[in-house]
Formats: sequence, structure tokens, C-alpha cells
Amino acid sequence: MEKTWRWFGKKDTITFAMLRQIGVEGIVTALYDVPAGEIWSPEAIAGVKNDIEAGGLRWSVVESLPVSEAIKYAGKDRDRLIENYRLSLANLGRAGIRTVCYNFMPVIDWIRTDLEHPLPDGTSSLYFDKTRFAYFDCRILRREGAEKDYTPQERERVEALAKNITGAEEDALIDTIIVKTQGFIHGNIREGDPEPVAIFNRLLALYKGIDRDALRNNLRYFLEQIMPVCDTYDIRMCIHPDDPPYPVLGLPRIVTGDEDISWILQAVDNPRNGLTFCAGSLSSGAHNDVPALARRFASRTHYVHLRSTDILEDGNFIEASHLEGRGHLVEVTRIFEKENPDLPMRIDHGRLMFDDAARGYNPGYSFYGRMYALAQIEGVLAAVSG
Repeated sequence: MEKTWRWFGKKDTITFAMLRQIGVEGIVTALYDVPAGEIWSPEAIAGVKNDIEAGGLRWSVVESLPVSEAIKYAGKDRDRLIENYRLSLANLGRAGIRTVCYNFMPVIDWIRTDLEHPLPDGTSSLYFDKTRFAYFDCRILRREGAEKDYTPQERERVEALAKNITGAEEDALIDTIIVKTQGFIHGNIREGDPEPVAIFNRLLALYKGIDRDALRNNLRYFLEQIMPVCDTYDIRMCIHPDDPPYPVLGLPRIVTGDEDISWILQAVDNPRNGLTFCAGSLSSGAHNDVPALARRFASRTHYVHLRSTDILEDGNFIEASHLEGRGHLVEVTRIFEKENPDLPMRIDHGRLMFDDAARGYNPGYSFYGRMYALAQIEGVLAAVSG
């Protein structure tokens, strides 16, 4: 598989020279300064592409060309926004960029409650604490009907936490869940926005009455509208699994495992309608057998994220070593190297190690931690290809 790396544009302190030295071949990036819903111009695309090529690399994957919320909940601007999306895809296709990763998660992308959870070896990792997330939902957002989404035992743990949690810890939960893990990729809420909780609740309200079937139908409509452009320019669309792969905050999630993925690929049965196989997101759902999913969907996978998680007690989960955990990356890598070896893949969600924490990297996107994980996967690739 092609070894790629997520790069966050000219503001990223990780340089192309650094990436070439560690064996990276392709870049995964986006036009982060263009708001969701606006057209990616040929000039802006060419500027990024030329910078990458001048650095000795290639623009392998767009991650992401964001899908506007109004497309997901079928707002009045849906068709205009889909037309803008079609124009952006055409401009990417003319520039020779053929792989586009996107997601269809309402309001919120990946969810963690701790960005620097300490590990015994002195590194730290991303962490999801179910009790703290339930506290955020029930006591900070105060979402109507939130309590019914949690078991009696989970509600008891929320009550116990409420007696001890500090104001600073509440602020950290808000910052982690709806600012830091969202602002740099999603754009709905950004650093410095006043009253992020109020903004977030307004976004949730847009999905009132949108259930699983409605969201599925909105995805199908979107894909039907863009597939002609994908056919013209040979663009592979790769939907990213939900993270975590189950409903949250009263919102439907429709890319959670085998049945969901099968539905999406059959609903618009075009080979350019495909999957981003994120072993980490899938492995955080106890219902998913990650290698079995890799075998089943290898032919419709267009892009791979290699990371792994461990599910702990009480619904918690943590990013695991790239050689351990429920992602079973050795076997997953073996499957894709056999079935679809030309895929771009990238290492995802590295630990914080050495002085990563002091360098202000986006959460999950450290340099040393990802470099270490890439070295692990290099060894896996050598072993399974030998």
C-alpha cells in the first residue's frame, strides 16, 4: 500500500522534508481555509498540489471535502450545496486527484473525552470515558431526553461524578468534545467561538425528526447526485465509518458496521462509491470483527486508516498500539496487501511521545507518535509481503 500522511497545510509545522526522511510517499490533505459548502477553485487546488509536488511528494487523497450539514439533514440549500460539491469534485478531477474521503456523521465527527490520557510507558493517548461523555450529554448540554439513552448503572455513575467534578474539568470536556476535536477538521465550531455549548445545541436541533432511515435516504440522494461527476473524472468516494460506531447525542449513525456498509454500497451500486476502511473506528464497536470486515469489503475499499483500539470496562475505549488491540492490523494489512495492494493508507492517531505534547499538534496527529507507528507498520508490510 502507498504510505501517506495527513498534512494540515502551510500552517503545519511538519514539513515535506521531514516526511520524505521517514518514508512517506503521498500526502493526505484538504483546503482547510475554504468553509464547508463553498467551491474549491482550480487555482486553490493547483496551489496546494504544486506545493506538495515541489516538496517531492504527491497529493494522494483529499481528506476531507466536507459535506455540509444541510446536505445531511436535507435543508432548503441542499441542492445548491450539492452542486457546489459537484463543481469541487470536477475541479479536483481535472487536477488529477482521484480519491476523496468524506463522512456523513451529523454535527460531530470523532469523539474523545481526554486528549492526553497517560499510559504506563510515559506516552499519552486519546481516550473515551463513557461516564464523562454521559455527564457532558446530560449535565452540560442538558439535551432533552438524554437520560433515557443510558443504562441505570451509567446514570448512577453520572450522579457520582457530579458530586466531584470541578468547573475546570467541565470546561475541559467542552473544549475536548466540541472544540479541539472538531474545529480543525469540521469547522462547525472553532477555537475562540463564544458559547460553544449553545452553538452545539443549535446544531443538534437541526436534526430533530431525522432518524436512521431519513439520514440513509439523504446519503443516497447525495451519492446519486455526485456519481455522474465521479464517473466522468474517475473519482473514488470513500465514506469514513462513524467514530465511535454507534448512536450518540440522540443522533443517528449510519456507518457503524457490516449491515450499514453493505446498505451504502448497494444503495448506489457504483464501484466509485466506496469505503475508507478505518480499523480504529470500526474496532471501537464491540459488534465489529475488523478482519472479517476487511475481507468482505476489500474490493470496495479505496483508502485505509491504520489504527487500533481497546475496549475497556464501562464502555470506555482507548487508542491501542498499532500492533495490538481489536483492530488486528497485522491481519488487516495482510488482507489489503493481498486483495487491493495499490490502496493509499495512512497511519492514524499516534501517541504523544518525547516532546510531541509541547508542539501544539492537532489531537491525534503528533509527529513522533505517528512516525513510531509508521515504523511498526513498515515492519508489518515487510512481513506480510515477504
